[in-house]
Parts: sequence; structure tokens; C-alpha cells
Amino acid sequence: MDELEPPIRLVNVHKRFGALTVLDGVSFDIPRGRTTAIIGPSGTGKSVMLKHIVGLIRPDEGEVRVFGTDMARAGEDKVYAVRKRLGMLFQDGALFDSLSTGENIEFPLRQHHPELSAEERRERVEEALAMVELPGLYDRPTPALSGGQRKRVGLARAIITRPELVLFDEPNSGLDPMTSDAIDALIGHLKATLGVTFVVISHDIVGTVNVADHIAMLYQGKLVAWGSTAEVTRSEHPIVRRFLGRNLILPEPGGEGVASLPRMG
Repeated sequence: MDELEPPIRLVNVHKRFGALTVLDGVSFDIPRGRTTAIIGPSGTGKSVMLKHIVGLIRPDEGEVRVFGTDMARAGEDKVYAVRKRLGMLFQDGALFDSLSTGENIEFPLRQHHPELSAEERRERVEEALAMVELPGLYDRPTPALSGGQRKRVGLARAIITRPELVLFDEPNSGLDPMTSDAIDALIGHLKATLGVTFVVISHDIVGTVNVADHIAMLYQGKLVAWGSTAEVTRSEHPIVRRFLGRNLILPEPGGEGVASLPRMG
């Protein structure tokens, strides 16, 4: 892959399920080493886009290029090679309750890095637990974890293989505001520490503005906003302003500054 090529490139992506158009000509590049948030109302194609990126769904038209590989046309071996370079934090954590906390985090290493010894795997897991601020929890039974801890364990598992790209599906879903803020802070810290590319699907608009370098907004399957966080929150597009303005105090269209304050009441 050319190092100048973005890690993810979508080119005129269309996807329909029967009569329902979910993605309608979506094109944009996700920049390397940044956090990009994908936002929009429910049912507007965000999760479908994520499934295209990991190769679980193929578009009806267009290209989805990840690390230079066209996921729509690549064979299973190439798709698998791309997935080995990805980490994924699922909305519900997707942890195995039959495994301990550490065994959950270790699971991708057993699948993708059989060359590592048990001692090397344990060392990596302990390192990941420290990074998500859960040191010493290797042997904790997974059912004993709180909701916030489960998210952190899921995040540790997402980064355990030292991926180049990490995808987050609603990282704040089901969390109280304080825990949600802590997860946002952790995502920001990990981006600065690891230097990898993060893609976040989120309904938490305030948290999105605080952690994202770039924002893509989907509406009825179309990309209605794309740019830096500052650019998108200054957008003149009425749908973008109405969607963001329900949670934020926005600057004037085309003006200075970036929205970051939640609306009260």
C-alpha cells in the first residue's frame, strides 16, 4: 500500500436491500492517524458502512478500499489479510462470559498470532489492561465486570494485536454520562499514544465533537457533511445544523470556533 493513500477510501458506494436504499453514492477518504466520527440519524447507513469496511457486506456499486485493497472484489484471503490489520470494538462489547477478562483480550492473539508463547501473550494482555486503566484484572470473571469495564475490556481486545486501524461501533452506548466521558477521554489518550487511525460510529454528539478530528454525516444514505470537526459544526447545511443543534450550541455558519457545549434542558 502507498503510504500516501488513505487507509480507507469510499468511492461512489451504493447499497440497497430490496427497495430500500441504504447508501447512495457515498464518497470520501478517511485520513491516516486521525479520529473520524460517522454520525447521523438511526437507520441512515452508518453500521452498514462499517460492515462494508470490514468486508462483511459488499456494495452494489462503487469501491471500498482498505489499505489499498478493494474489499468489494478481493478474494477471501486478501480480505482476511486486511482484517488482521484491524481492531474492532463492538457496541455490546461482544465478550465471552465463559472466559476470564484476560482470556477475552487474549482471544485475537490466539487466532492471529500463534507464534507467540503463552508468556508473550500474557505480557501483551497485561500491557493492554494497563492502557485501558484496568491493571490486575486478568483473572476477573467477565460477568463480574461493570458496563464501563466491559467497554474498556472490549477496547483492550481491539488494540491487543497492535492494529493500524480501530473501528468503534457506538462506544458510549448504554453508559452513564460520567463513564461515557471517561471512555471518550480514553479514546483520545489511546489515539495520541498509539498513533493509529480510529473510526467511531456514535450517537453521542457531544462526545463526538470532543474526540473527533473529522466528521462524516450520513442522512438518508447520502453524505451530507464531511470535513474537520470545526468545518462540520460551522456547516450551512440545514439538516446538519438541525441534527447537531439538538445537542450543541453551534457557531454561526462559516464563522469562527467549534461547538463543544451541550444544550441544557
